Amino acid sequence: MAEPKKNIVIIDDENEILNMLERYFVRNTDYKVQTFSNPVTAISSLSKNTDIILLDIMMPQMSGLDALPKLLEKAPDAKVLMMTAYSTLDKVLNAHRFGATDYIMKPFSSLDDLGKKIEEVLKK
Repeated sequence: MAEPKKNIVIIDDENEILNMLERYFVRNTDYKVQTFSNPVTAISSLSKNTDIILLDIMMPQMSGLDALPKLLEKAPDAKVLMMTAYSTLDKVLNAHRFGATDYIMKPFSSLDDLGKKIEEVLKK
């Protein structure tokens, strides 16, 4: 019996990032992909069956750090990979404290590396 598809949710206020990541995952994986440019909309739409969330830290509507506990309340088993172009030790520690599984720096070195990172996170 085939393993069910993983549900991935991508939340980033930059449409170019959302489009690039959605194209990558649709073409190169069998994940079911959902994208949101607004974390508030993502919170209200999130399914408890979400396997992994890619969450930008810096967004104008609500920071990823503020959205993180609300997302995990809706999908408590989801793994969260925080994305940031502006990493500080404080942000990384807060992300882990609020339930993030890991983080990755933007711009990504390669989308294949991001895919490998997601596979690692899903195993945690």
